[in-house]
Amino acid sequence: MELIQNTPDLSAYLAADEAIDHEHPVVRETAARLTEGVADSYAYARAAYEFVRDTIPHSHDAGDPRVTWRASDVLSGRTGICHAKAHALAALLRAEDIPTALCYQRLAHDDGAGHVVHGLVAVRFKGAWHRQDPRGNKPGVDARFSLAGERLAFTPDPAAGEYDHPVLYEAPLPAVLDALKAAPDRARLWKTLPGDL
Repeated sequence: MELIQNTPDLSAYLAADEAIDHEHPVVRETAARLTEGVADSYAYARAAYEFVRDTIPHSHDAGDPRVTWRASDVLSGRTGICHAKAHALAALLRAEDIPTALCYQRLAHDDGAGHVVHGLVAVRFKGAWHRQDPRGNKPGVDARFSLAGERLAFTPDPAAGEYDHPVLYEAPLPAVLDALKAAPDRARLWKTLPGDL
C-alpha cells in the first residue's frame, strides 16, 4: 500500500498541537530519559516505540475506565487506547525531530457490532514512511518496531469490511479527537468512536 501525506510540508509532521504536546515537560523528560545510551535516531525511535507499547497498558486490555487523549496525560496516567498511545508515541518522536504521522485502519469492533477506526503512527526514515502500531501486545497480537516490513497489531480483512487507510495525517482526525475528549469513560468512548473515516 502506498502511503500518502495529507500535506506535502514535512515540517507539519514535527509540529506540536493540543494532543501531540511534545513541548510539555512530561514529554520532554520522558524523551530525555529514552535518549540516554542510544546511538542514533533509529535506536531512539525503537526505544520510544517499545516504551509506549510495553509500559503504557492499553486501557481496554487493562480494564482501565479512564480516557486519555493528550500525549502528556497518556505518559503521566500510564493508560490509553490505541489513539492515545499513538499520540504519545508521536509526541516522543517529534520531540527528537523524527517526522511522525498519524494513520488509521478500519477494523471490526471488539464486540462484533460494526466497525471502529484504529489509530497508529508512521515514522519517516531514509526518505520513506514506515507504519508502527504501539497499541500493546496481548495473545494474538505481536506488533514490533520495524523498518523492513510492517509488524502491525492487526491485518485488515477486506471480507469483513476492514481496510488500511493510506493517508498520513499531521494531526489527529477531528472525529476521533472529539470522541476522546467528550467521553466520560472508556465504556462510553466505545460507543462514540467513529466506525469509518
